[in-house]
Amino acid sequence: MSTKTNEPQSKPVWAGKDGRFNRQESTFRDEIKKGGQFEPERGRYKLIVAEACPWAHRALIVRKLKRMDEVPDLLPVTVVDSFLAQEGWSVAELQVDRPHVPGTGNNIPGHEDKKFLREFYLAADPNYEKRPTVPVVWDNKLNTIVNNESSDIIRFLDSCFDEFLPKEVQGVRYYPEELRSEIDEFHSWVYPQINNGVYRSGFATTPEAYEEAVIPLFEALERVDKLIGDKTYIFGGRLTEADIRLYTTIVRFDPVYFSHFKCNLYQIRSGKFPNLHRWLREMYWNHPGFKETTNFDSIKAHYYSSHIAINPTSIVPLGPKPHILPLDN
Repeated sequence: MSTKTNEPQSKPVWAGKDGRFNRQESTFRDEIKKGGQFEPERGRYKLIVAEACPWAHRALIVRKLKRMDEVPDLLPVTVVDSFLAQEGWSVAELQVDRPHVPGTGNNIPGHEDKKFLREFYLAADPNYEKRPTVPVVWDNKLNTIVNNESSDIIRFLDSCFDEFLPKEVQGVRYYPEELRSEIDEFHSWVYPQINNGVYRSGFATTPEAYEEAVIPLFEALERVDKLIGDKTYIFGGRLTEADIRLYTTIVRFDPVYFSHFKCNLYQIRSGKFPNLHRWLREMYWNHPGFKETTNFDSIKAHYYSSHIAINPTSIVPLGPKPHILPLDN
């Protein structure tokens, strides 16, 4: 008798007894740098991501902006399946019963024995007991995880491989010295209220926990809208990690968070946030690194099919149409 190993989680395991969402702390916090344990090398590292995940999406954008995809064997990407099951993210196409969702799971060359992301975590730490998360920077040489914290990963990817990259992007920094204090202050309220705020709203299991998350979320969206004003970028007249980290949440807002996570006071496109909406469309339509790494099908399939405690039917809604409006709208 076969046993199903790729079924969705039956309850929101991320909420505590008080009904509040509790985000897990990342465990692996090393970095790729010269003179360290993880030296910059070609053919050594891989990036494991879920296209649906906003945290992993950050790393994909930086990788694309830094043109790492143009350098053979520098930082190849493995994309896990869109469906998050009881066994966690799968890195291989599995012949099991599950909702029909698009997935691009594929075995990592040299690791064909591994079917699930958790197997990489256990290879790195046999005593690992937390949930396996993405993104992951994997070291083939030492057979371990370098880092699984997106905010760290985009920081060291900002510079660690410059010697291998096209000259046009060598020295380009998305966390520049002169803007770090402003960027850090921005993250200090955008992360808890917006990036994590949508999750605190969506995974809340009591009305009190939900309201204490969703109200500050929309207050923060209004604050961001005013901060952006008529600017193209958030800080310094240049693209920075502030834009990158905000984008991966805002681009998912109307297609997923508005309905699935009950963040339904207003859509971004509603007219309530005109500056934020313009900024979002400019990021998407004017920067290939943003548009080319945004997979709306995977995003919607993951959220609506994987969280059956929130969406028991696993039906993926058709709207909104279009997923993102054109610039001239």
